[in-house]
Amino acid sequence: MSGPSPLVTLGAMYALTTGTLSVGLDSAGYGVLSRIVLVPACAAWAGSVAYAVLRLPRSRWREQTPAALTFTAATALIGTGFSAAGWQRSAAALLALATLLWAVLLVVANPERRGTVFLRCAATQGLAVLGATLAAAESAAWLAHAAMVLFWPGLVLYCFALLRFQPRQVTEGRGDHWLAAGALALSALAGARLITADSDRLYLWNDDDHAVLSRVTVALLVLTLVCCVGLLTAELAWPRHGYDVTRWATVFTAVVTAVAALAVAAAFDAPWLDALGEVLLWMTVAAWLGCTAWAVASARAGARRSRVRSRARR
Repeated sequence: MSGPSPLVTLGAMYALTTGTLSVGLDSAGYGVLSRIVLVPACAAWAGSVAYAVLRLPRSRWREQTPAALTFTAATALIGTGFSAAGWQRSAAALLALATLLWAVLLVVANPERRGTVFLRCAATQGLAVLGATLAAAESAAWLAHAAMVLFWPGLVLYCFALLRFQPRQVTEGRGDHWLAAGALALSALAGARLITADSDRLYLWNDDDHAVLSRVTVALLVLTLVCCVGLLTAELAWPRHGYDVTRWATVFTAVVTAVAALAVAAAFDAPWLDALGEVLLWMTVAAWLGCTAWAVASARAGARRSRVRSRARR
């Protein structure tokens, strides 16, 4: 068993992180920047698919299920970016593709006990985010109700994942353990999008439904922030040196936490939370740029080592 392909994992995680960042920039009012960032997200999305289909033997496809679940969530978040840009048909097509992938992978996927165990929840909540966003854009009540149907099982999947998660990953994990907070943040984002999808025209939720959804969404955001503080403390106490592709899960968690804060602020008209979300967003932009540079430098170093070994064999 050779395990997941690093290139497929990198492409899927980069697409998910960058697509989420595009959504956050649009939420903060930076539409042009959002569209620019969407370009590399789509390129990584297409590149990871092409590499998996053309370069990997079929015997290894089952080993890529964690990356495939990441790819499913990335498809949904990129679709959300498309919807924000006004490309509703493209967003709907990505929703259909992500739903198909989710339905297949939810059955066959068997993530490890590391942070990847939370990917089932992340993929499910990604669909809820895109469904709620399209429902608001297209005034489609059925899409909002379908997103709500996914939202609650997504929380159940998180609870199951938490039972399987190995606590020692907090001190030993290579970066993907941050998905424990990332899946929570994505759930909070889904809840906020469901709240803002409601309107006088659609009248999606009655008072009781709205109250429960509001309390759960706020609780999810609070838990996300608490979890991030705990994980950051563990990073300072047990620092991890050296680049690892799973570090993109850490950056994704930072990005989606900022986006969730912005979405909850919009849902509840909380200016102070909106300001906090924007500060976090720009901090995560710096983290995204830094991790991108780190990945490029690591790839160049690896290429140099390969050339040296090749010459040594000659």
